[in-house]
Amino acid sequence: MRNLHIVALAAALFLTAMSSSAAEPGTQSAASLAEAKVASSCQKCHGTTGDSVSPIYPRLNGQQADYITAQLKAFRGRRRGDTRAQGYMWRVARELDDKTIAALGQYYASQKPTQPQTGGALAAEGEKIFMNGDPAKGIAACQQCHGKDGEGSGSVPRIAGQHSAYFRMVMGGYQLGLRQNESMRAVTKNMTNRQIEALSSYLSND
Repeated sequence: MRNLHIVALAAALFLTAMSSSAAEPGTQSAASLAEAKVASSCQKCHGTTGDSVSPIYPRLNGQQADYITAQLKAFRGRRRGDTRAQGYMWRVARELDDKTIAALGQYYASQKPTQPQTGGALAAEGEKIFMNGDPAKGIAACQQCHGKDGEGSGSVPRIAGQHSAYFRMVMGGYQLGLRQNESMRAVTKNMTNRQIEALSSYLSND
């Protein structure tokens, strides 16, 4: 009987140790880390799958993992100085370690992306700019970097299916130098408001 008690005690201690180990952050899977962070924080603005309802928050569903990772690290390091970054994302990102950041990138990249609604009033004009640019103004074709469907690649973001209001805000930020990116500054500095609206009409969804 004594031996049975010893065996039972050992088993109980083993199960307790396994349970404690599973709860430790260092032993969580990437998927578990991402889902926990989304549930506790990200979904408040971006939604559970990254398909945000409010147009002031970007859609993250189907976004490139490398891009999300790079942006979260830029927020954490306070290298993105635009107003919204300073107002909220600096505070959120400072709590994230590299493993959680990578997990969030993979999580959102795996979600079904929102497709663009290409039938806006200026969509045909936007498609021409997207595909061919405007050489006379030194505006490069968007598809050269962002892909023929606006899907992005690696650290180049997906721009198809984004909220139109957010898309226009970001483009304006590049124009004014509020967001730092030499390539995008060169592309947007000579764009008119109509051209930005046309691109949004072709690419966005809301």
